[in-house]
Amino acid sequence: MEERRRLRLNAPLDTAGIVLASAFFSLSLTPSLLPRPWTLQGIIAGVLTATGYLVGVLAATLVRPAAARMPERWREAWHRTGRRRVRRLVATFGCGLGAASLVLGVRAQRDIYVLMGMDPPERLGYLGVPLVAAALFLALLATARALRIAARALGRLLGRWFPATAAQFAAGLGVGVLAVFLTDGIVTEALLMGADRSFAAINSETTPGATRPSAATLSGSPSSLVSWASLGLEGRAFVADAPGVGELSRFSGRPAVSPIRVYAGLDSAATTRERAALAVRELERTGAFGRKVICVITTTGTGWVDPQAAAALEFMYGGDTALVSMQYSYLPSWLSFLVDRERAKAAGRELFDQVYARWSALPARHRPKLLVFGESLGAFGAESAFGGDSDLRERTDGALFVGPPDSSALWRRIVDGRDRGSREALPVYGGGETVRFANRPSDLDVPASPWNAPRVVYLQHPSDPIVWWTPRLVLTRPDWLEERRGDDVLPWIRWYPFVTFWQITADLVFSLDAPPGHGHDYDGEVVAAWARIAPPDEWDDARKAARTTALTTLLAQRAAGSGAR
Repeated sequence: MEERRRLRLNAPLDTAGIVLASAFFSLSLTPSLLPRPWTLQGIIAGVLTATGYLVGVLAATLVRPAAARMPERWREAWHRTGRRRVRRLVATFGCGLGAASLVLGVRAQRDIYVLMGMDPPERLGYLGVPLVAAALFLALLATARALRIAARALGRLLGRWFPATAAQFAAGLGVGVLAVFLTDGIVTEALLMGADRSFAAINSETTPGATRPSAATLSGSPSSLVSWASLGLEGRAFVADAPGVGELSRFSGRPAVSPIRVYAGLDSAATTRERAALAVRELERTGAFGRKVICVITTTGTGWVDPQAAAALEFMYGGDTALVSMQYSYLPSWLSFLVDRERAKAAGRELFDQVYARWSALPARHRPKLLVFGESLGAFGAESAFGGDSDLRERTDGALFVGPPDSSALWRRIVDGRDRGSREALPVYGGGETVRFANRPSDLDVPASPWNAPRVVYLQHPSDPIVWWTPRLVLTRPDWLEERRGDDVLPWIRWYPFVTFWQITADLVFSLDAPPGHGHDYDGEVVAAWARIAPPDEWDDARKAARTTALTTLLAQRAAGSGAR
């Protein structure tokens, strides 16, 4: 028994598995959307090497019955000399291919850094990639073999009462189900519970420098229906960051008013519907329905609102605005996407519907502009309130969706229905009559045909993995990798089964660390978008460009001074 166990645990690597493992390791070094540090590259390489090995082993298993029908003398010759020679050849080829790919991969990574205006790292650091990949591959292989040993042992036990084939099948299925249960049902649940407690504790904290507002126009103030304590970390930061009347007046050169910022935290009310109702009552209390603009904002997972997107409207309108939002989770967006996705949709839909019901009850001539905003998971939630672009036209005066994830239903429907000849990375939809897409502000001028109000804008960078990540990447080539690549994506990036999925998954980790204008960093572009969607009367064509530039610079300085983002 011990001999069998030792042989199984220390069995030579499968030849077909080695071939595909080497190929997948090499492909893992090809570039994707964002630059990767060597540690992350090593992890990707390890996962993909294990994936390639598994695919190779499964392929060999399917071919083995046919090989068993070969003449006996051929099989004996293969076992005596052929297998050993092939293994040596495969090992030599794999090492050479891996070394060449590492050199080319390092060069490609440095090219991505340069493309994004960043200083490339030292080449020597990437020598650690094979070490990390080998360690992870061996760990995954040992885990797989341990499960295989357990399945075979259970199969032998069940074989005392059942036919051998049925026993082995039942044992394999049982061990697989148990492994999934332990991973997903116990380990994952424990991790989620730990994360939940950890982020709940963080939600009770307050951002340094954020103090309770005194202005009656802000939630959390002494006059507010919403307590300061119930707003949560991001809610407190949102209301505390509102620009003062002096700031607004200095920018516009005319008297300003105190902007309205309404927010309901998770602890402000028990349910999504009650939080939305509370937010509407706050809007009524502050006189929001008498302002020029009301903007309904769906937050990201933690309850975060992009400070530049929010402040842009307030500076444009001299504070004659009302921004309203509410929290549906305190988990980071990537984790909320996994466990709170339906909450994001429910929050976006409920808040807009209740604000719209109150707004539409006003006389048509006395209604403020009704705008919608969402970024990342917030875009996913915000657009869920609408059945299509016609619904957006009928119920809003404009909308801005920034970096929407691929799972955003309305975004996907519009992108799939784009005009013939336009690219997925920069679609043209309906001739640009209502909805327009932009990689950068100048794209909003395309096509040159009239852009009717209300206007809807989707900002999406070609290098933003949040926009392009989808499980379909495992086996399906996306359109954006069949078409001409975007301007901030290397032109020689290709799609490979399994490989591209894991590469884009890894890109998600550093999507917010990209420089402005790349990855998931849209700072500096939201002002230009708002200026095209809902410009104030005084922002005519002659002054729009200068004012947009000045406000973009001001907000960047303001963010740097407050440590925003």
